[in-house]
Amino acid sequence: MNKTIMITGATGGIGQAIAIKLAESKYHLALHYHSNTEAAQKLQKYMDKLGIQCRLLQFSIRDRAACKQILEEDIAKHGSYYGVICNAGITRDNAFPALSGEDWDAVLRTNLDGFYNILNPIVMPMVRAKQGGRIITMSSISGIIGNRGQTNYSASKGGLIAASKSLAIELAKRKITVNCIAPGIIETEMTEQINPQIIKQMIPLRRAGTAEEVAGLVDYLLSDNAGYITRQVISVNGGMF
Repeated sequence: MNKTIMITGATGGIGQAIAIKLAESKYHLALHYHSNTEAAQKLQKYMDKLGIQCRLLQFSIRDRAACKQILEEDIAKHGSYYGVICNAGITRDNAFPALSGEDWDAVLRTNLDGFYNILNPIVMPMVRAKQGGRIITMSSISGIIGNRGQTNYSASKGGLIAASKSLAIELAKRKITVNCIAPGIIETEMTEQINPQIIKQMIPLRRAGTAEEVAGLVDYLLSDNAGYITRQVISVNGGMF
């Protein structure tokens, strides 16, 4: 049986790397994106060349009604997902006294509410399929130790860890594992403005990580070899703590 994996935020740096890695591992893919249609279609064409079944799902993960409608329709047509990668997220950084209510809300609604909006329509079809499954959420080092100028982002990613651990307990008896990945500084558009010298000073391995290294961990956590790993937060940060 071919397993289908749904990835949110598939057109971002880490999302694209995950999609490509999982295609190489012969998973079928349902790729969510918000607005970058060009990048999404380019990914789909690449999957077509590999002979991978790939479909695109466009919606905002902040829109609860849209998430429910589109995901339920996709599952009704194609069947339940074996795995879900909750990867989509945003930042709106600022010192706390200067942080606007709009920026606080935008980050929490996307990064934390998105967990509920995506997984609530998906979990019961996974349970009813009785095939086990994998759920992987993308947190951050900021969700573990906090970071200056990121009270909103840290709150959202810390909440994501707590939600993931709780869901892992609920789904364990169904053989559905739930794990959280917490990247440190990864080479993406979100981190390209960081001074390379600062990176060398902060990170014992003296470099930023790559999206492909995160994708490799996702691929492993989806595999049969990771069936006894659940309720864990796995850091990919070059030894920052």
